[in-house]
Amino acid sequence: MYWTLELATYLEDAPWPASKEELIDFCDRTGAPIEVIQNLSAIEDDGEPYESIEEVWPDFPTADDDFYYEEE
Repeated sequence: MYWTLELATYLEDAPWPASKEELIDFCDRTGAPIEVIQNLSAIEDDGEPYESIEEVWPDFPTADDDFYYEEE
């Protein structure tokens, strides 16, 4: 399983909080690449809904992250 910022953008408008199945269904309906659906299928599901993308992809960059190439 791998995530990129491009793949993660397909989850920006997801109906948070959402279960794993709801996220897969959302991505399927919105035409997300198969890699997104494969990544979601690969995560372990404890039955609890995910509150945000940070729970799906713990390394998701946030506004607080320092970017080397970010223009100031």
